[in-house]
Amino acid sequence: MAKARKSPLHVEAFLDHHVITQPNPLRRVLHAVDDKDRDDPIARAEQALAGLSGEFEQWMAAECERLRAAHEAVLAQGFTKTTRDELFRAAHDIKGDAATFGYPAASVAAESLCRIIEHAPKLEQVPADLIANHIKAILAIVREHAQIEKAGVERELSRRLRAIADEYLAAVNHDRPEHLEAILAPGIAPAE
Repeated sequence: MAKARKSPLHVEAFLDHHVITQPNPLRRVLHAVDDKDRDDPIARAEQALAGLSGEFEQWMAAECERLRAAHEAVLAQGFTKTTRDELFRAAHDIKGDAATFGYPAASVAAESLCRIIEHAPKLEQVPADLIANHIKAILAIVREHAQIEKAGVERELSRRLRAIADEYLAAVNHDRPEHLEAILAPGIAPAE
């Protein structure tokens, strides 16, 4: 059985209305903080992110393994709704996570792969090398991140993949104007 609450309402009557005020139970647990004791929520978030940064490499390795497995399923079974969706989700997750985890060029390459999957009229007609090269690039960018980042290779690789993908998508969508607009829109810019 529920406990009876001891929260008397305060009713203030006026000629044309009543104002009912109930006690605020949160006042018992909240306390005021001086400005000098307040912390910066952004600094706190950055500190929490820095605490997790040691795990980023493992998380990206897991995301890459998922992408590789999805691609292997496509190679074994062809493009079905299931294999297409899993490949798209794996690439989309890398697109969303990679920049946060310190792999911005992998994010750009994954976005390019997502665009191919999303905008190609017939995925089974997309050159297998175009998809495979995107996946190989993402895996290489993550695996060799420290070495290729210094040389600027990852940015150039991502930029070229995007240009090739855009050229292919523009050609196969010449009669689909609703897709051309999305294809020609700028994508994620790699970090300088």
